[in-house]
Amino acid sequence: MRQVLENIGELAVCPPNNAQQDAGLIHDAAVVIEDQQIAWIGAASALPPAYHTSEKFDCGQRLVIPGLIDCHTHLCFGGWRDSEFEMRLGGRSYQDIQAAGGGIASTVKATRESSKEALHARARQFLDRMLQLGVTTIEAKSGYGLNVEDEIKQLEVYAALDQSHDIDIVPTVLGAHVVPPEYADDREAYLTLLCEQLLPAVAERDLARFCDVFVEQGAYTVEEAQRILTRARELGIQPKVHADQLSDGGGAALAARVGAISADHLEYVSEAGMNALAAAETVAVSLPLASLYLSEPYLPARRLLQAGIRVAVATDFNPGSAPSYHLPLAMLLACVNQSMTPQESLMGVTVAAAKAVGLERSHGSLTPGYRADLVIIDAPSLNHWMYHFQDNACKAVMKSGR
Repeated sequence: MRQVLENIGELAVCPPNNAQQDAGLIHDAAVVIEDQQIAWIGAASALPPAYHTSEKFDCGQRLVIPGLIDCHTHLCFGGWRDSEFEMRLGGRSYQDIQAAGGGIASTVKATRESSKEALHARARQFLDRMLQLGVTTIEAKSGYGLNVEDEIKQLEVYAALDQSHDIDIVPTVLGAHVVPPEYADDREAYLTLLCEQLLPAVAERDLARFCDVFVEQGAYTVEEAQRILTRARELGIQPKVHADQLSDGGGAALAARVGAISADHLEYVSEAGMNALAAAETVAVSLPLASLYLSEPYLPARRLLQAGIRVAVATDFNPGSAPSYHLPLAMLLACVNQSMTPQESLMGVTVAAAKAVGLERSHGSLTPGYRADLVIIDAPSLNHWMYHFQDNACKAVMKSGR
C-alpha cells in the first residue's frame, strides 16, 4: 500500500548523519509511505508523477516529525512514591530518603508484591498514554525486582508488551539499581548473584538488549559496575550506565571505558568524563524531568554538544524522581534549562535517542528506507510547537505505516 502525506507545513526529516543542530527542515513538504517505510520525501512541488494518484492524507499545513523515542524509562513498577515529593520539598535529599528506607527500596517492595498480570496491565496503560503523545519507541528498564525471579518478571512484561502493543520496547536489565535490603551486609553475595545467576538467565532467554548499572554513592562503585558490565558483555548484553547524577563519581569515564552505548544523567559530569565520552562516541542521555523533580543541576548540554557528543533527551519515567512520561515536556525543559535549540531537542528524541538504543539504522528519521513512524503535530512549525507548550499537541500518529 502506498500513501502520500501532503499539505505539510514543515517537515523535520532528522537525517541520521546531520549535526544535532540541523533537523533537516523542509517547508511545504510531502512524504510517501510504502511497505511500512519512508519511500520519498521532499518539497510538495517536486513530488514525482508516479505518486500523484496514490492515496492522500491532508496534514493541514501542520508540523510532521519522526515518531518520538524515549530512550530511558523505568516503565514497569508497583506503587507510587508521592509522600517523597513533599519530603523533598521540605529539604530532604534523594540520599536521605533512600537511607531511611524510602526511594528505590520502597518501589522494590511494591513491585515484588505485584503480580505479573497487574504490572502488565498498568504498564500497558502508560504505553497507551505515551503513544497519544507521539512516542513510538521506548527503552524500558527492570531494576525494581533486585532478585532473579522479580527481575525476570519485569523483563517478561516488556517482552509481552513488545509483541502486543504498537510501541516498540527495547528492554534493559537493571539488576544493579541498588543493593537490595536483604544483601545490605553482604554486597559480594549480591554481586555474585547478578553475575552468575541473573545475567546468565537473562541472556539465555534473550530478555534484555542492554545491561545498566547505577554508579553513585549509595548504589554501586565504579569497580563494581565494571565487573557487572564486563560480565554482561561476555554474555552478549551491551552496557549502559547511570552516570554522575548526584555527584561526579567517574561514571562517564567508566561508560567510555566499557564501550557503553549511552551514559545517562551526567548532571555532574567532569571535563575528563566529557572527553572520554567524545572519544568513545558514547551518547549522552539528558533526563531533565529528574533534574526538575530533584532540584538538581541540569545536564550541561552546550558543553557536551561542543565536545562533539550526541545528546539524547528522555523522561526517566519512574515512580520517584521523575513520575512523568511526558516526553514533549522533557524536550521543552531541555530547551529552557539546557540551552538546547528546538532542532537540537528534536534530534535528541529521534536520531540521538535511536543511537542510544541501537536503532539508528531504522528508527528516528524520515529518511527513505527508515521505518514509517511519524507524528503530525498541531503546530505550524517546530519552533512554534516548542514555544507554545500544550498538554498534548499530537494530532495523529503513524506506526510502521499504519
